[in-house]
Amino acid sequence: MKRKTPPAPRSRSHKAALVTEYDTILSTLVQLLETARRTAARSVNAVMTASYWEIGRRIVEFEQGGQTRAGYGEQLLERLSHDLTQRFGRGFGMVNLHQMRKFYLAWPPQKILQTVSEESGIRRISQTPSAKFDLTEIGRRFPLPWSHYVRLLSVKDEKARAFYEEEALHGGWSVRQLDRQISTQFYQRILLSRNKAAMLTKGAQAKPEDAVTPEEEIKDPFVLEFLGLKDEYSESELEEALIRHLQSFLLELGNDFAFIGRQKRLRIGDQWFVVDLIFFHRRLRCLLIVDLKIGTFTHADAGQMHMYLNYAREHWTHPDENPPVGLILCDEKSDAVVHYALENLPNKILAREYLTALPDKTLIEEEMVRTRHLLETRRTIKGDPKPEPHKAKSKGKRTR
Repeated sequence: MKRKTPPAPRSRSHKAALVTEYDTILSTLVQLLETARRTAARSVNAVMTASYWEIGRRIVEFEQGGQTRAGYGEQLLERLSHDLTQRFGRGFGMVNLHQMRKFYLAWPPQKILQTVSEESGIRRISQTPSAKFDLTEIGRRFPLPWSHYVRLLSVKDEKARAFYEEEALHGGWSVRQLDRQISTQFYQRILLSRNKAAMLTKGAQAKPEDAVTPEEEIKDPFVLEFLGLKDEYSESELEEALIRHLQSFLLELGNDFAFIGRQKRLRIGDQWFVVDLIFFHRRLRCLLIVDLKIGTFTHADAGQMHMYLNYAREHWTHPDENPPVGLILCDEKSDAVVHYALENLPNKILAREYLTALPDKTLIEEEMVRTRHLLETRRTIKGDPKPEPHKAKSKGKRTR
């Protein structure tokens, strides 16, 4: 019986060539998927922006529909907000509907007609109140994501707003870059500059912090809200694991805690914020807002928590409940800091009662250190790659 000749061992150069070929196909596939994700996000944004413009148009035209509707504007928005929220969930609060109405007024049909070119293939949009608008057609007129237009609406000067819109479109600005340019008054500085062309070129250059990943584009709060999808915002696996464990830990401390929600998103002005955990304390009859920070405790963390508490007291607290209390958890490699935010309480007696009923700080600190050590040990045993150094976390998110 004739033996089969074993294959000749592959040379190192051949193996190196295979590795290079694999790296090439991997990089091309990564690029393809990133492009596809961005394209999908842009498609959703175009339909969303067109829909919100159309909602604004119909609201304005209903308000202008005769004397019988005069003064009905605020009541209309309140009723629409309630009914649309019941039907579609988040995304149709009073603030949102006001923005849609404002969006239409800032970009009315006649303004669209002024900027539409015949070469673009976009048909002229009728200005008659009864016209039915095609969302695809409107979407082509608004090539920027909805979050860009939300930020542009905060610019009062129409010329400045038009400048930022044009530069954002031509320069491919992310919403972070747009926000930075508006916040630093780029338009006003351009007007005062002697060499406007040079300043335009230099000032419009993106910075590393302006970059938005495909994942962030898809997880844009506006997109998730529009599509009715659930969202979670943990910035690392470690943070996500800590939040989950602390949720269980607090519930195990006794029957006083009732779980309300995890990573609840809220919007203040044009910014998004995320609260890690919300409980209701039955004995104290108040909400407990828990926020986890990966890093060192700073005065900014306390200030942000007080902003959360003010928001919770106004929007989440029922009339028969006590003011909410905040719990800030700052986690570091070798230490942990727990801080209760009680300064918003109306009197010192209530503050003392809260401290008596709430979990002991030392107990929570010890649990955070123990949990982190356990999680990192598990990662080492599994051989998982060590996470990159995590910057001090800011929950404030600029809208996209």
